[in-house]
Amino acid sequence: MAGDTPMPPLPPSVRVWGTIVVSAATFMNVLDMAIANVSLPAIAGDLGVSPNQGTWVITSFAVANAIAMPLTGWLSQRFGQVRVFTSSVLLFVLASWLCGLAPNMTMLIAARALQGFVAGPLIPLAQTLLMSSYPPALVGLAMSTWSMTNLSAPVLGPLLGGWITDNIGWRWIFFINIPVGLTAAAGIWAIYRKRESLLVRRPIDRVGLALLVLWVGALQFMLDLGKDHDWFESPLVVALAVVALVGFAFFVAWELTDAHPVLDLTLFARRNFWAGTLAASVAYGVFFANIVVLPLWLQQYMGYTAIDAGMILAPVGLMAIVVAPIVGRTLARIDLRRFSTLSFLIFMLALWLRSRFNTEADFATLLWPTVVQGIAMPLFYIPLMMIILSGLPPERIAAAAGISNFVRILAAAICTSIATTLWERRAAVHHAQLAEAVNAANPALAEALSSLKSAGLTHEQSLGHLNRLLDQQAFMLAADDLFRVSAFVFVALIPLVWLSRPARKAA
Repeated sequence: MAGDTPMPPLPPSVRVWGTIVVSAATFMNVLDMAIANVSLPAIAGDLGVSPNQGTWVITSFAVANAIAMPLTGWLSQRFGQVRVFTSSVLLFVLASWLCGLAPNMTMLIAARALQGFVAGPLIPLAQTLLMSSYPPALVGLAMSTWSMTNLSAPVLGPLLGGWITDNIGWRWIFFINIPVGLTAAAGIWAIYRKRESLLVRRPIDRVGLALLVLWVGALQFMLDLGKDHDWFESPLVVALAVVALVGFAFFVAWELTDAHPVLDLTLFARRNFWAGTLAASVAYGVFFANIVVLPLWLQQYMGYTAIDAGMILAPVGLMAIVVAPIVGRTLARIDLRRFSTLSFLIFMLALWLRSRFNTEADFATLLWPTVVQGIAMPLFYIPLMMIILSGLPPERIAAAAGISNFVRILAAAICTSIATTLWERRAAVHHAQLAEAVNAANPALAEALSSLKSAGLTHEQSLGHLNRLLDQQAFMLAADDLFRVSAFVFVALIPLVWLSRPARKAA
């Protein structure tokens, strides 16, 4: 067991294998956040729910992951970093197996929540283990290598998820984690078991944790149930809103006064921290919501297969891999706020291009905005994280990174629920407006019905066919509305970035 003296770096040959197994474990986690997006229609259809109800598969994972992440510090001090990391990988494998076996949507959501919860410590502890494995001069290389594996997950996730769904079955998007996770866990334990961290019996903030679970859970249930229960016309939704609001108020009051808080909220007193965290979280939430809605629209109303929808999403990660090294070499010479501003403008451009989609858009037209969006990814995340952490003493960086990641992941879940609800509501409005033109006085309607009758359809079948065309147009227009609003949000976030005052050479 490690004492107060830091462990020496691993020998070169061993640390290569250490990097591989640690990266494999976190790659599995990041992949699972992206792989399910293109499979939602297949999952929903197989389990007998609507595709929009299927978004619980995404949001349950994200919310549970956000709740678990602040516990990483306490767990690693109480049980040891290597034990917690290895246990998280093994529990992730178990949860993946349960996801693949789920007989209904309720069980799948529960298994996904478990999967998200046990994955909470993976990314923070992966960074910690890798940094201890390399000499100080090579830590940057280690983190760059690890980052590249995680940036490749958005490329492979949609492609792999689409191919598995189309050719094998959606359950195998979870089963493939089993051999990867077991191999990674065995390698991690073999390499790192003698490099365990010092154990510290630090008290856990049980009240703060309970309040965190209460208000976050109530908020997410409110957002996910609201669209099916007419929002605040439902006593259940109103009750959940009250619980979320009151729980949040008590949580803030408790965390500001407790000696060992789950989340160190005093960090929000720093301008760089709150401005950077708010900008990064809202931007990531809007981005994530759009990459959930896009494959739903493509598969439900544009006739795309899961693999084709995955190919349209894949360039996000591919371009990020290409651009990230260029950003890394120039960060010290350019104001971080300029990078963030440029990324938001590129996001805006990509979303504006998407807002001009129509039902005749070909594959290339649908692909280009994703390519543009991929350029913005490293310009967005790396500089904003540096803004968030700039000016902080070393002992507070871990807590700051934990809180910013918690807020970012929670924002992704919230924005996904809001986006799918707005998409459905705007589609209903557009459908009603389009249907006004479908009346007996419209000569185009009579001509269309005559053509369909000539093709062998009955009057009822012809009307059903026309209604499906109206649905296709309505959901396309609703998606365009969502993309347009999202573009405006990115522009509106730019002044927030310039409220920060990061040092030119932030740590």
